[in-house]
Amino acid sequence: MPIVYIDDINEVVTLHQKTIEVSGGGTIGILNLHSLNAALDHIQNDDYYPAFEDKLTHLFYVANKSHCFQDGNKRIAITLGSIFLLKNGYLNAAKEFLYRMEIISYHVAANNIDKELLHEIITSILTEDDFSEELKLKIAYAISQDGQDNSIA
Repeated sequence: MPIVYIDDINEVVTLHQKTIEVSGGGTIGILNLHSLNAALDHIQNDDYYPAFEDKLTHLFYVANKSHCFQDGNKRIAITLGSIFLLKNGYLNAAKEFLYRMEIISYHVAANNIDKELLHEIITSILTEDDFSEELKLKIAYAISQDGQDNSIA
């Protein structure tokens, strides 16, 4: 079955406005949509993002990290991920994604969860009923590092 993409940046702007309105408010303003627009195009390239979870991970990561909007970047990452899942028939995964990604989104933005771990988390949401014990430990360790400088002096 072919993948259904979010390919209209205007749809993303509308989703952002609605997300801000229904999730407690914030500033509705665009800073720069170039990286998000590029991500919408790039995830359609199967050479770079061959699997659905690769595409979803990249979309979420860019929406979260690129500061495209004045407010709600973590929220729009969750919204876009959920919409992408729903458009492609992942109804149960979309529910789990909404539930699980709120705390994950914060830690991606804070640089505690890198793109590799994010990929593992998203793959688990798509393929498993619950995170494995190993993945839970990886997440717990990443989250416990919040704000700590782990560089070697």
